[in-house]
Amino acid sequence: MKIKPFKGIRPPKDLVEEVQSRPYDVLNSEEARAEAEGNEKSLYHIIKPEIDFPAGTDEHDSKVYEKAVENFRKFKDKGWLVADEKEQYYVYAQTMNGKTQYGLVVCASVEDYMTGKIKKHELTRKDKEEDRMKHVRINNANIEPVFFAYPDNREIDGIVAKYTKETPEYDFIATLDGIRHTFRIIRDDADIARITELFLSMPALYIADGHHRSAAAALVGSEKAGQNPNHRGDEEYNYFMAVCFPATQLTIIDYNRVVKDLNGLTDEEFLQKLTDNFIVEKKGSGIFKPARLHEFSLYLGGSWYALTAKPETYDDNDPIGVLDVTISSQLILDNILGIKDLRTDKRIDFVGGIRGLRELQKRVDSGEMKIALALYPVSMKQLIDIADTGHIMPPKTTWFEPKLRSGLVIHSLD
Repeated sequence: MKIKPFKGIRPPKDLVEEVQSRPYDVLNSEEARAEAEGNEKSLYHIIKPEIDFPAGTDEHDSKVYEKAVENFRKFKDKGWLVADEKEQYYVYAQTMNGKTQYGLVVCASVEDYMTGKIKKHELTRKDKEEDRMKHVRINNANIEPVFFAYPDNREIDGIVAKYTKETPEYDFIATLDGIRHTFRIIRDDADIARITELFLSMPALYIADGHHRSAAAALVGSEKAGQNPNHRGDEEYNYFMAVCFPATQLTIIDYNRVVKDLNGLTDEEFLQKLTDNFIVEKKGSGIFKPARLHEFSLYLGGSWYALTAKPETYDDNDPIGVLDVTISSQLILDNILGIKDLRTDKRIDFVGGIRGLRELQKRVDSGEMKIALALYPVSMKQLIDIADTGHIMPPKTTWFEPKLRSGLVIHSLD
């Protein structure tokens, strides 16, 4: 895998907490407006610039993209973002619930993405790709990183460990979720060269989170190559910013479903239909969480139920068919509830496991939803097996926590 160091554009140490933000796609415009209130240095002014317009302004309006460029320029002019003088790698660590994961911030290769060496496990939507492409194009930069996994490598671990003993450049705890973020710089030329060399021998990188950002960054890089009559292949636009973590350090948590109605069935009829493919056990009013693969929890009518898929309903040798998201999508959502397309059906919504199963219960008890379905999370091994075999996971399968913070470092395409 081809990677390279880069001259990061980043906030001075004393401003990082004002600049940093959550990723653009985990909150809506009004939430961003509220989080950025009274803070002109918030990165939301660049990644969600609609907050600088009246509420209700279309975030895809050309003037909104132009505002992003204006704000990016302002941040640099005012010294809220400053370019490093040297090409280097960075170590970005996140600590959640006492567990720390250590990522390397690098520039990944557009060519590796286009040829499939950077492997994906989700389909992307063209409208979302185009939105991020416009943002990359107009700013001529990757403002936010993508999130990759790489096969564990002991020597890379050793280099990273050396830097984790140093005082961090940035060290803060995000107020919203209590997650600690630390950021260090790898300046030593020998370490930089060795990391580049070690990545060269890796068979693949895996997109964990940020499929749309990865596609957009690579497509813009490819576009720029086509527009440059003197293209050489070593220009900065041939690379895009990624934070790469060892696969075994990452945690995928459950990604659950809530549905508005029972497709005309009574509660009793729905539960009876479930018995065709599942062993159904009533668990009572206390929250029940799935403890293993092929076990689901259902919340309906004030009670939790355990659903265990019968052995004949899945094939352990089929990397997609064995997934609980496939089993539940086919045998419950499609066959019984008539939900054919998870991407477009308005009767279903998805809830990241970080919110807990109490959130599922709340949405049903409020009357907004009729049932909640909780799934056991996918493993990193399953994700890698699927990506390696060229398969695509069903929509809304993986939820990674913690999310990367944006604004710690930016990559210019110049």
